Amino acid sequence: MRAQAGHSKKGRAMLGIIGAMDSEVAKLKEQMTDVKILKKASMDFYSGKLNGADAVVVRAGVGKVNAACCTQALIDNFPVSCVINTGIAGSLRAEIDIGDVVLATDAVEHDMDVAALGYAPGKIPDMDSSVFVADEALRRTARESCEKVNPDIRVHEGRVVTGDQFISSKEKKTWLTGTFDGFCAEMEGAAIAHAAHLNGVPFLIVRAISDKADDSATMDYPTFEAKAIARSVRLVTEMAGRLA
Repeated sequence: MRAQAGHSKKGRAMLGIIGAMDSEVAKLKEQMTDVKILKKASMDFYSGKLNGADAVVVRAGVGKVNAACCTQALIDNFPVSCVINTGIAGSLRAEIDIGDVVLATDAVEHDMDVAALGYAPGKIPDMDSSVFVADEALRRTARESCEKVNPDIRVHEGRVVTGDQFISSKEKKTWLTGTFDGFCAEMEGAAIAHAAHLNGVPFLIVRAISDKADDSATMDYPTFEAKAIARSVRLVTEMAGRLA
């Protein structure tokens, strides 16, 4: 693996790719060859080749606990050099349209609330940082990949905010942007980033926008989910080839 895929003290040499839902990882699995399946933590880890790269693809399930458990099992059982979390999200900014892609600069757990003890929103007590910074080299590769395979959309780079909530109100959306300067909201990314950070493994969150995270979200989501997933799959597949 090339240096830009991130460095690892253990010499890891596989891409770890995590999605939340079957629909987010099914198309990636279809493209894999030499597949072996390992079942851990009630999750099926598909290891093999993806566009020339050694890779593991797994569905985590929805929410932060599923995502964190999946990430730890992935790192414990496979020699992954990095973790790429792919999926869909709701836009928090007017300039980020449905169909666009957001690449995480960092990630925050917006529903971490210990304000009663004097902590700021999102602050995790007794941790060196509550903002988990994504790997710059992976983000650069993702941008170049997206511009090649999805030339009709825009790529944004900014903060992903995560919580065990589907954001569907303007009031909550306004709070997330005002409090965290978020670019998009979803339910797994920061948990995956948190687990990767604790293990010293580089990560990147890739999110295709499926809705506007406001009062129209429940209407937008079913309509644009399939298109958003297709764009994510093309992007991640191209990334795998570049990182092989």
